[in-house]
Formats: sequence, C-alpha cells, structure tokens
Amino acid sequence: MGSPEFALPALRRLIESEHEVAAVYTQPDRPVGRGRRPAPPPVKLLALDHGIEVRQPASIGRPEPVEELRRLAPDIGVIAAYGQILKQPVLDVPPLGVLNVHASLLPRWRGAAPIPAAILAGDAETGATIMRVRLALDAGPVLASVHVPIAPSDTTGTLTPKVAEAGAELLMRVLPAYVAGAISPVEQDEALATYAPQIRKTDALIDWERDDAQTVWRKVRAYNPWPGAYTYAGGEPLRILACLLVERGGAAAPRPDAPLRTGRMAGSVFALHGTDAGFGVVAREGAVAVTSVQAPGGRVMPAAAYLRGHPRLVGTRLTAPNVSAPPM
Repeated sequence: MGSPEFALPALRRLIESEHEVAAVYTQPDRPVGRGRRPAPPPVKLLALDHGIEVRQPASIGRPEPVEELRRLAPDIGVIAAYGQILKQPVLDVPPLGVLNVHASLLPRWRGAAPIPAAILAGDAETGATIMRVRLALDAGPVLASVHVPIAPSDTTGTLTPKVAEAGAELLMRVLPAYVAGAISPVEQDEALATYAPQIRKTDALIDWERDDAQTVWRKVRAYNPWPGAYTYAGGEPLRILACLLVERGGAAAPRPDAPLRTGRMAGSVFALHGTDAGFGVVAREGAVAVTSVQAPGGRVMPAAAYLRGHPRLVGTRLTAPNVSAPPM
C-alpha cells in the first residue's frame, strides 16, 4: 500500500524478492497541472509495469474494499506513504499484521510530514523506521530503524529519496526475520513523541521580522519542492527556492557589498559581493543570500538573473503581508 515516489523503492525491492505481491493498493488518480487531467500515482505505474493487480479505493476501510482484501488472503501488509489511515478491519485481515515504512526515527516526527519537520527543526539526522501499524497515529511497536544524516545542502526533495532507499533496504532485512518470529517489536517511548502535521501552503510564508536567518534557511530547504518558501517583493509573491547563510567576515559564504548596519530593517534587500551572488535579505537576526527564485507564472531562475531584471529590488523591503494563502 503506497502512492508517491517515496513508496517506489520498497515496492521494487518486494517485486525483486522471493515474496509474492498479491496486489498493490494506491490512491485514486488525481487531476494535476493546468489541464487538471487525472494522473496515476507513481506506485500504480510501477505495479502495472510488472503485471501486478492495482486497486484504488477512495476509502480502503469501507466494507467492499475490506471484503476484497480478505479474498486476496495476504499473509502480511506493507505500507509506505499510502495516504489513507487504515482502520481496524483492514489491519485485522493479514494474520501477520501490517508493517509501515515510516520516514523518521520514531517516536520522533510521527505524522504526515516527518522529513520537512526534521529539516525545520535543524535535526542532524533523520531516518526510516519499520513499525507494526496500530490505530494510534504512528504509535505502533518498532521492529528496526536506520539513521540517515541530513546534509546542510539537503532539501525535502533531496532527502526524501535517501530515506526511501534506506527504508526499503531495512524492510528487506527485517521482513524475513519478522515472519520467522526472530524479531520482537518494541513499544515506543511516548514521552519522546513529537508530531509533524500536514503542511499548509501558508506555513511556507517567510516572516522576516519574526524569522531569524537560520529559520529562513531551514524553511527554504524544508519547503522545497512543495509548497516553496515565499515572500512578497513590491506586493507580488516571490518564491525563494534556495539560499545560503550570510556569514559576516566569512570568506566561504556570500558577503554583502557593504557592511550590514545594525538596526537595518528586517526584510531589507542588499547587494552581494560578486556579479553572480544573487541578493541578500536581512532577517530578524542575521541575513541570507538568496540564490534561486521563481516569480508568479515564471520559471525557476538564479537570483542574480532575477536581480538583473529587477535592479531596483536592492534597497527595498520584502514583506510578509497577512494573507490566508499565497496567490501562486
């Protein structure tokens, strides 16, 4: 049971193994893009390529899908980012239960968005955990975990496939031992549990007066590729897709053309040393060098190229107006 690209490595490993994949459950096709044409989940395409039966119930917990699952008579279920909460009738079908490939080191970052949460928190590492599913949110007993370091350059887009591959490899090590009864699941420590809720578009808004440079840098990485951290320039939304921390006096990081004056207003845009350095922005504390942006309806471009087309940006302030959702 899985839907997005995160689930592909686990499905590939299962297909290549000695196990028989009785069926693949995935989310229904969803409209995407400007044409709003229905598009299949990545897991569906992989399953069909290998001749595996695909089922896409809108709600797997309804009586009809549960009965269909019973007729398949699976020994065990494997779930990886399926996108639906499994109810007890579903969990009761496989005699060996359902194992979940979760993208965090449980009990840290239970919930829908564990990888962005780890980047936002400044965690040095994340990982994948194989747990037995129970009704409580990601609270089932743990079979094993694998650690994945978070590089300073990592975004959610680059870190997700690393965690997915690590989780798939761990699953294939754990599954035979679990089926043989050689692994005893261990209950999670509830005192250590933290939660990563579903991301909203408005979470990605940069508030220069409240966010320090470290927070801005983490937001930009955590919300790349979706929904994209954003601000407002001249009243128009502007996505910031990549940035660096500005280290005062540091030779390795982007440097301002002129010394940053204390008391300079948060959100103020300043020029950076070098023609291809992009532009800098003052945060509540510290500053960042913006290196990649996207204007509404435009393509992703280097910040230096954007600045050449908007030379009056330097000296203005980027804002964070009180809006309910980004108009992009």
